Amino acid sequence: MLLTIVAFVVAIGVLIAVHEYGHYRVAVACGVRVLRFSVGFGRPLLRWQRVGSPTEFVIGAIPLGGYVRMLDEREGPVPPELLGQAFNTQPLKKRAAIVAAGPLANLLLAALLYAVVSWIGVQEPAAVLSSPPATSLAAKAGLQSGERVVGIARITQGNPAAVEPVVSFESLRWFVSRAAIDGQPVQLQVVAASADGRPLSADALGAASKPSRSVTLPLDTIDAREVDESLLRRIGLIAPYTPAVIGRVQGGSAAERAGLREGDRVLAVQGQAVGDGADLRLRIRASGAATPEGAELVAPQTWTVERAGRTLSLTVQPKVVTERGERLGRIGAFVGGPPEQVDVQSGFFDGLWRGVERTAEVSALTLQMMWRMLIGEASLKNLSGPITIADYAGKSASLGFTQYLVFLALISVSLGVLNLLPLPVLDGGHLMVYSWEALSGRPVSEVWLDRLQRGGVAVLLMMMSIALFNDVTRLLG
Repeated sequence: MLLTIVAFVVAIGVLIAVHEYGHYRVAVACGVRVLRFSVGFGRPLLRWQRVGSPTEFVIGAIPLGGYVRMLDEREGPVPPELLGQAFNTQPLKKRAAIVAAGPLANLLLAALLYAVVSWIGVQEPAAVLSSPPATSLAAKAGLQSGERVVGIARITQGNPAAVEPVVSFESLRWFVSRAAIDGQPVQLQVVAASADGRPLSADALGAASKPSRSVTLPLDTIDAREVDESLLRRIGLIAPYTPAVIGRVQGGSAAERAGLREGDRVLAVQGQAVGDGADLRLRIRASGAATPEGAELVAPQTWTVERAGRTLSLTVQPKVVTERGERLGRIGAFVGGPPEQVDVQSGFFDGLWRGVERTAEVSALTLQMMWRMLIGEASLKNLSGPITIADYAGKSASLGFTQYLVFLALISVSLGVLNLLPLPVLDGGHLMVYSWEALSGRPVSEVWLDRLQRGGVAVLLMMMSIALFNDVTRLLG
């Protein structure tokens, strides 16, 4: 909980400071007098002002926003000698530049953060497939556990585009998720697993000169209104391949009573071969649902296990537990070994370009999802609020520095894109008003400006309410 709070406060503080600094820096460059630069609202916790500077810097008690207060005749009398430094007296292009600088600062920060992650490098699971759910697109297409995806291409009007290399499981899911949202099928270039269903070794993979086959996923046939775990489950890309190995065994558990040990590889359950860790976990869970009501243990199962080069036969009785009204089997041990990892790293210029490219991709995806929610083609459940953001801040921070940077980049893109929406209370709303002024040659009247701002506040409050409702719903399961 402490990590979550600290990670959330740091993230929000950094992103708001960057956003407001964009406004501040361009305002000063345009000759506008800035009276206050505030990160946070409410009672000031800290304030300072440099000698000779007209700007007071403030850190507020509520870290959920910020503002840059500029000299402006609409907010109070301005001495005649300072009229040239007032915001409202500036030419249209300067006012537009000052307003646009905040969101653009967030987008530039995101590109830099993505670039830094590319330069540092990150360990990601290899694009090796686990057993897909039986009803998923991947299973119906014939994809199997242990197969490795090395290339992917979108299919447009029946023809695949240029094949893009797949460097990791995360890059595979990112590509497939975007294609599913666009309703486009994809073609996967796949290297088959070894004869025993395990991924090819490094030597064998190096000897494979080309993919063994191509597989088409008809992503245009599924409902992609919600981009969440259920979408990936329907596609069949839930998690990367993990070996069916037993990890830490809890004392007094069903696994310990059966004689299972850490490092045991499960080859078969009830005579049926086990493909991987995901397959074994699914079978253990499903055994609880198949057990009659009232029974606390699953019927004894015969497991075939490989231990130190020997094959053993053990009798295992998973325990039945009830979670959220569902009866599940549990053995009291970690199931599945660590997935194969690959180093994903770029040089300076490649990393910089990758940062710009990923920022553009996430921005386009964000706008696309907002538009689809507006016209009813995507669920409003995709909206997230501060509780979900805080949750992911803590989770990403617990995974390491680079994962936290990726989280910061994602939220920075969201903040930049959100502020460019044409709602009068946001930066995008001001730019919309300035566009009207540029086209018509006159500013929007005070009456219409008031009406637009009231409407913008209503829409923003509605969005915040939906996001908060979604947060609470997720929190309560």
